[in-house]
Amino acid sequence: MKKLQTLLAIAMGGVLLNAGLSASAQPAKPGYATVVRVKGDASYSLDNGTHKFPLVAGKFLEAGSIIYTSDDGVVDVILGKALQMPQASWTPKRVSLAADSPVRGLVTYTPSVEQNMIRVMPQSALGIDKLTTTSSGADTVSDTELNLQQGSIFASVKKLSPAAQYIVKTPTGIAGVRGTQFSITLNKDGTIKSIRVYKTHNDDGLLFSPSGTIQPFVIPDGEMWQTGDANPGPISPEEMRFLQEIFAAFRTPYFQLVSFDYDRTQVRESSDFGSY
Repeated sequence: MKKLQTLLAIAMGGVLLNAGLSASAQPAKPGYATVVRVKGDASYSLDNGTHKFPLVAGKFLEAGSIIYTSDDGVVDVILGKALQMPQASWTPKRVSLAADSPVRGLVTYTPSVEQNMIRVMPQSALGIDKLTTTSSGADTVSDTELNLQQGSIFASVKKLSPAAQYIVKTPTGIAGVRGTQFSITLNKDGTIKSIRVYKTHNDDGLLFSPSGTIQPFVIPDGEMWQTGDANPGPISPEEMRFLQEIFAAFRTPYFQLVSFDYDRTQVRESSDFGSY
């Protein structure tokens, strides 16, 4: 818990994270965000939205990119390294047309191991502010900073090494993650509508620090927090089942991701799940 608070405080101060890196550590290398699925209209920008370009599965995005989704757009992204999707490889081994017609491009049959994955939901803007990896002996330290400017995301973060950092900035607060499956949804004015924590890989949960406060607080497994709440509270069983469906899809091979019912997700977002 203390380690997570320290990482979050460092990130908020804008200081580079150096803890845990030995003197022989190699210089940080740029990481990549690999787009593994696009449904509907989505784009990216390298100049803060002045110029936007269509997104397709297989596209590599570097730090400084911003992902935009339209009213029907959904984008799945794996963070950390450039994955060799068929569109990015000269000689793909086995490829197939995506089974879902709204999915643009090809998908591989290669199963995905547990990865740091983000699902960017409709009407969202997600900036990739920092994405680096540093080799330190037998360990690889990652430094990830995302900036959710509007909309909502679902994220699955594998358990990180002690010196690694993963934060999600919003207009009204910062979330620090050590190994968590969670969602963040913003209101139209940029305030937090909800943060839901489905599962963590350790006992820390998700650490959140609202803007203007000194003491961050933890949102544990199975709980959620909304702006105005004094403390996190339990997620309803129905909402937990919905999150289970989302994160179960994250662990399937890329080609199976196309079977996830995005239309059903969109309906549920506009119905009783007012916080989604």
